Amino acid sequence: MDFGLESGNKELAEQLVWDYREANLSKEDRALCGYAVKLTLAPGEMSEGDLDVLRDSEWSEEQIVVATQVIGYFNYINRMADALGVDPEDWMTPSREEWLARKGRDY
Repeated sequence: MDFGLESGNKELAEQLVWDYREANLSKEDRALCGYAVKLTLAPGEMSEGDLDVLRDSEWSEEQIVVATQVIGYFNYINRMADALGVDPEDWMTPSREEWLARKGRDY
């Protein structure tokens, strides 16, 4: 699925790839993106405070659980593909290294 095609907003989709903090997002969506980045890059550093940020942004407990499951699932699938040497499609950019060098390191 391509968010840019599905949403009809390719500009927003590109902003989300490069740096969600520069995208025109609601407080709720921005909090979820921050949570997803941290859960992806530093899962061992997650704390109750990370959940509190979502709760303070009006995410319900059920929504937090579902979001965590979806984030975890995509992390799992990506790690499986990496481990098995599955090559990403050409349109799947940027590379992890490029993304981390640009913005991903600052969650």
